[in-house]
Formats: sequence, structure tokens, C-alpha cells
Amino acid sequence: MSVGIKISLNEGLFHRDPQDTTLGRKIIKHSIILMDEIGFESFNFKKLAKRMESTEASVYRYFENKHMLLLYLVSWYWEWVSFLIDMNTMNVTDPKRRLNIIIQTLVSASKDNPSIEYVNESILHRIITSEASKAYHIKDVDEENKEGFFYNYKKLSEKVARVIIEVNPKFSYPRALASNLFEMANNQIYFARHLPRLTDIEVQKNNFEEVEKMLKYFVHRLLTK
Repeated sequence: MSVGIKISLNEGLFHRDPQDTTLGRKIIKHSIILMDEIGFESFNFKKLAKRMESTEASVYRYFENKHMLLLYLVSWYWEWVSFLIDMNTMNVTDPKRRLNIIIQTLVSASKDNPSIEYVNESILHRIITSEASKAYHIKDVDEENKEGFFYNYKKLSEKVARVIIEVNPKFSYPRALASNLFEMANNQIYFARHLPRLTDIEVQKNNFEEVEKMLKYFVHRLLTK
């Protein structure tokens, strides 16, 4: 993927799509770095503007508030994973192999892609594991769902669920398994880094081989019963 390929997101997430301008891409770049450094709770547009050597007003021209910015970043990542799955499974006909590639992609999507200079996927992934649930575990989730703000996540989950059904048409919970693959991967990485007694895996820097092994273990155990 290159800068010329645009990630398609719900227009309700922003006033102006930051992917379209130099300033907007600068907002994405520095918001990822700053949010990773200080956390979502401490993050605000005043601090972001200072980091960018710009003004709060310039940020507000793109996003209504920091919640919408977080949701934009999370949605960008979901769509990025979906894009990688399509690329990595192209021309792969065997559903079991496709599912293995999908699991591998979920883990490897966090590797930085230098062709997208305004998004550091490795840093963004740390935000996904620590902050993403705050984008949808909110009081207004039903209203935002009606606006289609979680479409990218649901589309991604549905894509994986269809492959799960191909592997085992009799499996009763393909959507639950698909969404749990994402949540389990992120939660277990977070636990390994911060609450290690809640998991059995270890994460060394950006090496997520144990995560991939664990996901494949659970998936194939469930689907071969």
C-alpha cells in the first residue's frame, strides 16, 4: 500500500478527511505518537496542536473531539487489517490455509509499513491494544452504531466469519469466533505487557509469534471438533 491508496472510512467520523491534506496527515501522525506516549485520558487537542506546532482550531477543523479522532484511528486500523487480509489471501483457495493466513495477518499487521509515512502501524497497534475498546465501550455506542461508525470492524469480522464457515459449515458461532480472534489477540498482548499473570504467553518487543500460535490453537481446536 502507498500513500496514494486511500483508506475508506465513514464520513461522519470527521469534518474533513485528514488523509486528503498535508496538515491532516500531520494530525494523524502526531496524534498516534502523542496518544501512545501519554494515553487517551491525558491526550487533548491543545497538547496535540503544541506537538504539531499548530493551533487547536486547525485540529477542530478535522475532528469534532478526541473521541472521534480515536474512533478514526481505530477504524483506520481495522480497514488496514482488512486490506492486508485481502492482499495476503488473494488466489488462496483452501479455506484452512486462508484462515491461518488471516491469523498471521492479524498479528503481523502491527509491523510498520514505511510506504505510509504518516502512520506508524507499530505504534498505532499499541494504541489498539490499550485504547481501542474506549472507542466502542461507551454510553453512546448504540447511537454511534446507527451512524455506521463501527462498519469497518463489522465488515472485517464478517469477512473472517465467512472463512470460518467455509472451514466448518456446522460451526455455530462464526461471528463470535471472528470477533474474539481480534479481541483475544489484543487483550493477550496487553496482558503480556502489563498484567502477565492473566496470560500464558510472553511478548518480546514486537515479536508476537506466541500470540499467533495461541490463536491457531484455539481456532483449530474449536473447528475440528
